Amino acid sequence: MTASATILGVLIAYLVILLIIGYWGGKESGDVEGYYVAHKRLPAWVIAFSTNTTGESAWLILGLTGMGYLIGAHAFWVILGEVLGVTLAWVLVARPFKEYTDRFNAITVPDYLENRFRDRAHILRILSALIIFSMAAFYIAAQVTASGKAFESFIGTSYEMGAIIGAAIILYYTTVGGFKAVAYSDLLQGVLMVGCLFVLPIVGITAAGGWTEMMSSLNSINPDLLLPMGEHGISGLGIASAAGFVAIGFAFLGSPQLLIRFISAKSTDSITNASMISVLCAIVFDIGAILSGMAGRVLFPLLDDPETIYPLMSAELFPAAFTGIFLVVVLAAIMSTADSLLILASSAVVRDVIQKVFKPAWSDKTFSHWGKGVTVILGLIALAMALPEVRVIFWFVLFAWSGLACFTPVILCSLFWKGTTLAGAIAGLVAGFGTTVLWVLVLKEHFYELYEMIPGFAMGFVATIVVSLFTKTPVGAEEEFHAVHNKVGAPFKRAV
Repeated sequence: MTASATILGVLIAYLVILLIIGYWGGKESGDVEGYYVAHKRLPAWVIAFSTNTTGESAWLILGLTGMGYLIGAHAFWVILGEVLGVTLAWVLVARPFKEYTDRFNAITVPDYLENRFRDRAHILRILSALIIFSMAAFYIAAQVTASGKAFESFIGTSYEMGAIIGAAIILYYTTVGGFKAVAYSDLLQGVLMVGCLFVLPIVGITAAGGWTEMMSSLNSINPDLLLPMGEHGISGLGIASAAGFVAIGFAFLGSPQLLIRFISAKSTDSITNASMISVLCAIVFDIGAILSGMAGRVLFPLLDDPETIYPLMSAELFPAAFTGIFLVVVLAAIMSTADSLLILASSAVVRDVIQKVFKPAWSDKTFSHWGKGVTVILGLIALAMALPEVRVIFWFVLFAWSGLACFTPVILCSLFWKGTTLAGAIAGLVAGFGTTVLWVLVLKEHFYELYEMIPGFAMGFVATIVVSLFTKTPVGAEEEFHAVHNKVGAPFKRAV
């Protein structure tokens, strides 16, 4: 499809807004805290949208709509997992984590872990940085892949040129504006995503003849598309698939790129106010994506690549101006995740290794400049990974999502079990991450293709708990644990 002037006009207007946000955010990115957590001043509505858009990415817009197209009702298990995961993250994790990180003056997750467990040898910090950097590179590469697909589908560029354009835009405003630009661009992108994923399934279902007609057509195409357990039914493979889809959402409880949002909040009260917004966004995002894919299966039943159904529907069902907006939403989903991961990976190198381990006698401004340089280098690495081959976004993202989620068992134990020890935390990270990678490379095909996050979580929890039972808690950690929970109080109540 050739690009129309209208679509390009909408795209250019959106990119100009991002450039302005980047320039505006850059005024506070001159030091480490400003560049990586916006000086911990973000209001509730910003962190709410930023958390959801970061967690969803192109996986939502292109990947999950493609899964709705490919497997139909079976994809609804993703909704259950994501809504539960997002809700529990805000209700249980966010406030005690915020209280801890404020006490430690932490600006990264490794900062928190090192202080929580009194890790003077920096073992947790270095291990965390290695995991974050490696998984972020895969994750960002998936987003660059998505940008290539989006530009190719909407305006007819080559895949390679689309990937380069997307990477260049993300790198500019992330490098210049830091985390403040990232968070406020996420707000804009989140609002656009909610609007389009509310409208697209309504228009798609209407075009398919209404709900009843769509269900009938899906049944005619393949009755399995309407079965909750999909084509495998209640079998080992079907149960493993459903469990894997549910497990996707539980990474919200401890993935570093999401925990940074809680660190950057203005206060624990901001977190309380943001929770409802975030949960409602998750519901609209996931239901809208899957229903759009199901409607698309009726309207365009013979697609070679299910992950192109979103751009195809937006081009065929809407006038050019709206098609431009739908292109912007794809880019919004991509950018809202890629920018956050760039900042996260940069902080792992500059804050967690260079500043805290090697401790050079540099000014805060110098560290900030290094952070921006590392951001650019990582973006170029991700682009190089994405250019040679168009990968399947859904599964590519899930691997990186699982790798980063290996922090979740350690984070949950550190927040809710006073007996967690330094040795237990180290063992949990190593076991969780190692199991995730081993599962993908060797074991997955022998266990009904069970999603790697499930065994990764299981081994992470087992290792953390067992090793902690045989080792001593850090001096003062139990007293601090009680002080934090007394301050925060029970879920749904405001902090004292």
